[in-house]
Amino acid sequence: MALAFTSSPAIHASLSSSSSSCEQPKVSQLGTFQPLDRPQLLSTALNSRRRSAVKPLNAEPKRNDSIVPSAATIVAPEVTEKVEAEDFENLAKELQNASPLEIMDKALEIFGDDIAIAFSGAEDVALIEYAHLTGRPFRVFSLDTGRLNPETYQLFDAVEKHYGIRIEYMFPDAVEVQALVRTKGLFSFYEDGHQECCRVRKVRPLRRALKGLRAWITGQRKDQSPGTRSEIPVVQVDPSFEGLDGGAGSLVKWNPVANMDGKDIWNFLRTMNVPVNALHSQGYVSIGCEPCTRPVLPGQHEREGRWWWEDAKAKECGLHKGNIKDESVNGAAQTNGTATVTDIFDTKDIVTLSKPGVENLLKLEDRREPWLVVLYAPWCQFCQAMEGSYVDLAEKLAGSGVKVGKFRADGEQKAFAQQELQLGSFPTILFFPKHSSKPIKYPSEKRDVDSLLAFVNALR
Repeated sequence: MALAFTSSPAIHASLSSSSSSCEQPKVSQLGTFQPLDRPQLLSTALNSRRRSAVKPLNAEPKRNDSIVPSAATIVAPEVTEKVEAEDFENLAKELQNASPLEIMDKALEIFGDDIAIAFSGAEDVALIEYAHLTGRPFRVFSLDTGRLNPETYQLFDAVEKHYGIRIEYMFPDAVEVQALVRTKGLFSFYEDGHQECCRVRKVRPLRRALKGLRAWITGQRKDQSPGTRSEIPVVQVDPSFEGLDGGAGSLVKWNPVANMDGKDIWNFLRTMNVPVNALHSQGYVSIGCEPCTRPVLPGQHEREGRWWWEDAKAKECGLHKGNIKDESVNGAAQTNGTATVTDIFDTKDIVTLSKPGVENLLKLEDRREPWLVVLYAPWCQFCQAMEGSYVDLAEKLAGSGVKVGKFRADGEQKAFAQQELQLGSFPTILFFPKHSSKPIKYPSEKRDVDSLLAFVNALR
């Protein structure tokens, strides 16, 4: 994700007169959109918070870095009363059934020039389109990690030209990047996880940017990552970062498309004919840095194209780390700390194996029949995504002489699975041959029935 701030030309003129390439519809042209009335519960807190005039960014036709204010250097105004978290909890309830356009309009109305859209160069271009349709001035920022795909940079340029805006890019600290690469190499994240690299290249630049704002707008959706994003509200006090006034509760986070499905986002993008990342047509869905992003395959969840060598629970780069909850109590994944996650792969054709059962499989050198076993965690969205194909496979193999099993390998069993069963990430699929004690790990990310069946047939 590249972090950048931009101002829309609507600050000085109407949207129609500011664009030289095409005429974009305004809110008044949409007919069905009516901005919500400002809730009374916010009137006192928000009205006391900011009533200064929106500061124009004076964007010119040609880029001039001197006129693009850095989020890290914006002069903070006099500190005013912070908005209570309860105000935004109530607002989130009021806006729960509102359209993304209504939510975007409310965000821009409340925060004006103190809010910006976080643009990653993927399908979150929808956020910019919604902001444009409100007819209000808006800003955009993006994090340039230095390792984005060429197609992402091309999209940045196309978006700037399409909307007549200037994206303010935030970059990682050169000294920090140099120290990381010289010490650990260019691809250390494949060996010890992506968090350190993301912290240097993304999280710290984001923190600098947000210190110049009172609110930001993200493209998070509930269906993107069931393990970490399934409960995000449309607006919240940011649980992880600080804003302009500093301290907890000083930054508000808006998620206008939280309740939309991916397919609805794409229907909107096609209808509005906006620029999109060329990688989407090559099988990429969730797009980040080039070394850590790849196309998804049949039967895979969209986030499985990111950091595929790690567990599903780790698939947040740190920009939205507040989504991640404590994952277990006595090895059982929890939701809100209480309810146990429902088990998966629950069918008569799949045998549930205990740790002693797996240990017996490992000891046997001459089994009566071969086994196919999935190492899984029920909270893992990638395990959930392949449940249908694995159940279908078990039905096809019923009576064939191949036993199909499952072993829950999270919690207390994870260390054992990593040491003895080649567990790298969930799900891991193993085939135990009839005349060999050593299991064979399924090497592919294709988890459709035909691919799994071809693997079994090649080995049995």
